[in-house]
Amino acid sequence: MELNGVNFDTYFRNYPDKKGYFGPYGGSYVDADLQKAMDEITEAYHTICQSRKFIAELRRIRKEFQGRPTPISHLERLSTSLGGVQLYVKREDLNHTGAHKLNHCMGEVLLAKYMGKKKVIAETGAGQHGVAMATAAAYFGLECDIYMGAVDIKKQAPNVARMKILGANVVEVTHGLQTLKEAVDAAFDAYTKDYKNSMYCIGSVVGPHPFPLMVRDFQHVVGEEAREQFVDMTGHLPDAIVACVGGGSNAAGFFSGFLNDPVDIYGIEPLGRGTALGDHAASLQYGTEGVMHGFNSIMLKDENGEPAPVYSVASGLDYPSSGPEHAFLHSIGRVKYDVIDDEETIDAFYKLARLEGIIPAIESAHAVAYGMKLAKKMGTGSVLINLSGRGDKDMDYIIENYGIR
Repeated sequence: MELNGVNFDTYFRNYPDKKGYFGPYGGSYVDADLQKAMDEITEAYHTICQSRKFIAELRRIRKEFQGRPTPISHLERLSTSLGGVQLYVKREDLNHTGAHKLNHCMGEVLLAKYMGKKKVIAETGAGQHGVAMATAAAYFGLECDIYMGAVDIKKQAPNVARMKILGANVVEVTHGLQTLKEAVDAAFDAYTKDYKNSMYCIGSVVGPHPFPLMVRDFQHVVGEEAREQFVDMTGHLPDAIVACVGGGSNAAGFFSGFLNDPVDIYGIEPLGRGTALGDHAASLQYGTEGVMHGFNSIMLKDENGEPAPVYSVASGLDYPSSGPEHAFLHSIGRVKYDVIDDEETIDAFYKLARLEGIIPAIESAHAVAYGMKLAKKMGTGSVLINLSGRGDKDMDYIIENYGIR
């Protein structure tokens, strides 16, 4: 397949390029000292990812520890309620720790151990990346500092407790809006002071090169499994696939299995309370090109050109930018990025629970909501949704703010 000059037969060989760019997006915008650390990680990753020993170890971990492959489930009752389109979900909620995040965390911490690092540093919003990182650090015997905004600590108390039980040091971030963007700021600051002994394990396909590449590669297992499983289950490819997008790690891995197929691909951003700046986190819909956290992408900006305040009911999606690969795929038209608001998300959360016995993460419920909307428009066909995580972490927040419906 070729689209707007991009040949998807050779896509993964060419994107990102050697400097970490997907077209104009990506790169590494950090100071000279930190760039040395990025270069060290890049060299180590390109060495280790070709190692038979590393690949075999990661495959063993995925099978014996993570419980991969995760299955695909047919949402028969939900599909019937919507009409003739058949909805399916890739069950990343059944991955160990309850979300897709462990896919790249085990890879990143294995890399950190290979590099001789003693500590891993990470940020988290919804807490799933923090739990996965704490799990990986415990598995490999490394120290672990997790930076998390005070607002998210309150919203995601169950995951905070899990991180602490796993031995991680949870560092509360109290400046700014006290959510994901501030947690990333604080984690980066801590890393710059101790990059010789530690490795910053970014929680999404964001940040300076090589992280957008590395996280996508570790998450590719989701799309690879999903494509094979769906064809085996149905005899054909899905007509459309859907995933939620904040920074975009689950979507990048999921989409990567289908980029060269005649499949419609949808990335769903959080519209939150509406289109006013500060009421949503839909950067690809309403943002412009800009640099933050060491990479160039599409971001939401305030009147001074700085990262704008953002909001989403989902703590894992309230980030004022998106991964550079998503910006690129958006610019060439290979992926359609659209939005779902809070109310549609909560409705989908309850419908999936009541009709299918699956409680999704609020992040994942954005994708489920859009899949439901898409099914009504299509009339016939099939839609495969990436259910990126489970909703245990969100139940107290949902009940407190929305009640039992």
